[in-house]
Amino acid sequence: MQKKAGPFFYVFLALFVFFVMFPFLWVLLSSIKPLSELFGDKAFDWFTSHPTLKSYVSVFVNYPFLRYLWNSTVVATITTVYTVFVAAFAAYAIARLEFKGKTVILGLVLAVSMFPQIATISPIYMFVKKFGLTNSYLGLIIPYTTFALPLSIWLLVTFFRKIPFDLEEAAKMDGATPMQTYFKIILPLAVPGVFTTSILVFIAAWNEFLFALTINTAEKYKTVPVGIAMFQGQYTIPWGEISAATVIVTIPLVIMVLLFQRRIVSGLTSGSVKE
Repeated sequence: MQKKAGPFFYVFLALFVFFVMFPFLWVLLSSIKPLSELFGDKAFDWFTSHPTLKSYVSVFVNYPFLRYLWNSTVVATITTVYTVFVAAFAAYAIARLEFKGKTVILGLVLAVSMFPQIATISPIYMFVKKFGLTNSYLGLIIPYTTFALPLSIWLLVTFFRKIPFDLEEAAKMDGATPMQTYFKIILPLAVPGVFTTSILVFIAAWNEFLFALTINTAEKYKTVPVGIAMFQGQYTIPWGEISAATVIVTIPLVIMVLLFQRRIVSGLTSGSVKE
């Protein structure tokens, strides 16, 4: 464990980081280029000698981008809160309680998560339209359950299984009810896993495109991915504005990950070392 990394390790690490970050760096550099340098021979130049923030200003002036951000924030936040809340109960029951058919239930959860969105969009759209939920927040939150809930259950089942069963036995001996044991002992110990699951679900809901494109067609209820896809110029595709909007949308996710990185790492490594 005390062996120092050689020079080849750092070269490989630098190349790996470069290839991972290359798409975002290219979008970032494109967002500050003048319109004349986004096309032609200068389009392949890394840097510009005339950086500008006109694309960022245009995103907010020429498009209802703040509305898109608000819609995505509302839908992703509500989806994350209620999905993780429900999944925590379901995952605890599957991981800790003994009842017939829990393996089948877990298998069904996995099967649901494997269905491609394009295969389920038609019945989901008919359901949403029948109940008058198109062009509404609830019309997206309900369909987002199809991918958010299975993801949450699968992740949380793993975390709950890593918590020693002796803690529940001790709480039971002290007279705690099952609900008291869950809220006061089990759930606090699973906080790293809950944080990790919440962030992954939030990112998945924030970036979802197909349901948002199909169900919410009104400008007032479009989310960020759909709003960016609908950017249109008079004669050309506004790549500068699309790049600027992409950078703006990525910033909240980066900030969120940086703020909760300790809990994310703690959640991802929970139970990886056996004591």
